[in-house]
Formats: sequence, C-alpha cells, structure tokens
Amino acid sequence: MPFEKHYNQLEPAEHEPCIHLRSKAIYVTGELKPHHSDEDGSHYCWCNLTQHVIGPDKSDVEHRQCGPGRECYRDSHG
Repeated sequence: MPFEKHYNQLEPAEHEPCIHLRSKAIYVTGELKPHHSDEDGSHYCWCNLTQHVIGPDKSDVEHRQCGPGRECYRDSHG
C-alpha cells in the first residue's frame, strides 16, 4: 500500500520554520516559505534529519507543526 498524505488549506505558521524542514520550494525558490502554496510545491515536506515525513520525535513533518514546541526544532539563530 503506497503512503498517502492529505493536506487541508491552513493559515501561515506563526513561527520561523525549523532549519531541518525541507520542501520542493527550497529547490525552486531558494527559500523555505512558511505558507502553503500549490505553485511552489511546499505541500510535501520532509525532515532533513530523518529524510522522511516523520521527524526524529516520531511526529508528522509540516510547516505548522515543526515549531518551537518540538524537541527537534531549531531556528536559524541557533
């Protein structure tokens, strides 16, 4: 059975994205924007640490969920 992930339209995240968060957008635009847009391919995200849609803390990887409340979250300030 193939893996499927479904997305709902969400409001932009209120925090800076985790430095480990990756999406197609970073390879197209050169930056990871904290919003969901069909045009930049940012719906499909993965963690650069695990190379998967599940982070090191065994939780889903998404723009809004990869924030300061997670143990693995790191911002660009250190």
